[in-house]
Amino acid sequence: MKTNLNMKFPTGDISDDFVDWPPEATVFPIAGVDLRVLPGTHPFVTAEEAAIRENWAKETAANPALFDGRLVFQQRLSFSQEGIAGEGYVTPFSAFMWWRRQPQRQGGLHIFAYPVLESSDGALVAIRMGAHTANPGQVYFAAGSLEPEDIIDGRCDIEANMRREVHEETGLDLADAVAAEGLFASHARRTVTLLRLFRFDLTADEMVKRIEAHMLVAEDKEIAGAAAIRSADPAAHPYNVAMLPVIDWYFGKGNRR
Repeated sequence: MKTNLNMKFPTGDISDDFVDWPPEATVFPIAGVDLRVLPGTHPFVTAEEAAIRENWAKETAANPALFDGRLVFQQRLSFSQEGIAGEGYVTPFSAFMWWRRQPQRQGGLHIFAYPVLESSDGALVAIRMGAHTANPGQVYFAAGSLEPEDIIDGRCDIEANMRREVHEETGLDLADAVAAEGLFASHARRTVTLLRLFRFDLTADEMVKRIEAHMLVAEDKEIAGAAAIRSADPAAHPYNVAMLPVIDWYFGKGNRR
């Protein structure tokens, strides 16, 4: 399972205009990913400093469990036949929370990785987030934003992020799964999701039981349960919006399994 982080992209400005991308809320193959992390402060943070601080006070008053950690937040992204390229900065979580509340979400872009966990009996296995998290009650694949520990030699390591997030949240090891060939992506509202399928030699029920056992001993109590997904019914679970094109693609056999 290799992501090409050494591919060469156009050397001009990287546009954040999605006009040349495939349509929103569809899943499409990509050749690779190259996400550079720049030194310094994201321009959005500088421009919105006061608003970020004010909003964070409101967020933490409503949910004191929130933590202002760090994530990689993109300034630019582009899509071409060579894949997705981007430039971003290590940014406070509080800035991301303010950005995602904006109707047009201008000033930045978010990209994260979805390891799509597939069971031996043809289901997908996701997690349900705890009430104290930033996405309470939502169901989506074990995943999280790119963080400083995912940065290797100035670039984001997507595979390392997937392994870490899955292990932390579920106790499952992606090394025990068979990784499907190729990367896929989806995008909506200036957020890009990177996808790879991982097939475990376990039934969905067995995977759910393992995740529930892990919940009892996990240091980080972010998740409130696990869910076996067996259809593209958008009402089957309280899905995060990024899940909808993925389940439609998977159960519609768009993944050509």
